[in-house]
Amino acid sequence: MATVKPFAALRPKPELAERICDLPYDVMSSDEARQIAASNPLSFLHVSKPEIDLPPGTDPYALEVYAKGKENFDRLIAQGALRQDEQTCFYLYRQIMGQHSQVGLVAAASCKKYLRKVLKKHELTRPDKEDDRVRHIEALNSQTGPVFLTYRAVAALDGFVAKRITGKPEVDFTAKDGVRHTAWSVSDSDGIKFIAIEFERIPCLYIADGHHRNAAAARVYLKRGGAPISGPARAGSDVETRRVGDRRSASFLAVIFPHNQMQILPYNRVLKDLNGLSPDQLLQKLDAVFIIKPGGTGWPTRKHELGLYLMGKWHTLHFRPQFAATSDPIEKLDVTLLQKYVLDPIFGIDDPRTSKRINFVGGIRGAAELEKLVNSGEYACAFSMFPTSIEDLMTIADAGGLMPPKSTWFEPKLRDAMFCHMI
Repeated sequence: MATVKPFAALRPKPELAERICDLPYDVMSSDEARQIAASNPLSFLHVSKPEIDLPPGTDPYALEVYAKGKENFDRLIAQGALRQDEQTCFYLYRQIMGQHSQVGLVAAASCKKYLRKVLKKHELTRPDKEDDRVRHIEALNSQTGPVFLTYRAVAALDGFVAKRITGKPEVDFTAKDGVRHTAWSVSDSDGIKFIAIEFERIPCLYIADGHHRNAAAARVYLKRGGAPISGPARAGSDVETRRVGDRRSASFLAVIFPHNQMQILPYNRVLKDLNGLSPDQLLQKLDAVFIIKPGGTGWPTRKHELGLYLMGKWHTLHFRPQFAATSDPIEKLDVTLLQKYVLDPIFGIDDPRTSKRINFVGGIRGAAELEKLVNSGEYACAFSMFPTSIEDLMTIADAGGLMPPKSTWFEPKLRDAMFCHMI
């Protein structure tokens, strides 16, 4: 069963939230982050991507980067820009992006449950990315980027949340990208008890986004929990402090949404070259895999439909029926079919995780971004995808399967620094 706990969040001073809270560290390059934060000393990018405050070209994994992040984090706390709540709470976090609205529960989730696979993942993690988040957590003694979780919607929780968000919010701002972020606290004992009991009835949670953050939090927990403690604890002693720290590191920062509120956008592919083929030769090979129709907008409208941007023109591609004729939930994903029947045999890209000849573009950037990249000459062609469904994600996770890399792009993104979990 799922376990969630209230915690005393470190949060922005409400009137400063718009200036402090920023997009996650892993959705932008260091150069992009440097530009965004250049005129805003309060931007949390100074904490989440602290290399922006060091000379250009600095290795983002260098020790001085994490030290700079801690320095910037401590400064925001000392200034009173970030303040820790006096009591433990659950929190509700609503995001509105255009016509889409989603409300998640902000809580301390269990590292033990993650290790016991009550929290189900759907993708592999890279050791170097995990190492980065471990160093960041340990440098700050805080988890500043939440793990994005989901669960199969529960009517009782839906009703509770709907009622609670009718009250006056504590934080409410619209970011530069047009996404509105609003937060409420659940501090009363009845509300806290209700949430905890309802989640105890939920058999499992699913990691939607933030696999590396989750894995890193669990590693910190194991590292701290496994440290030997000798002798009796004395009030105020280092041993007692360590035990408190271990208890806190047993949880990780999470925002948990019902599955029917999740919005998944496509994760598109751009290719550096055509693997020695001419455009006509490529189309001829693709014809064996797809029914190809010239034209289109670059926005596939259903499963097993893709867009191909080549030589300044869009083509609409439909997988031929025999390629999608499988009951295996992983094998019938469009990203799997594209890799298995196109990227590997035709483009020669056998491992998209390591190949330098492929890149991935989040659907939030739209078809225009794919056209721009190909028209610039930096890439030879682009494939636009239809989004993977949340139902497919949960089905695969339930079966213990792993989705191909870059299968999902969730929007809107959770803002770093809306809530921080001190450990």
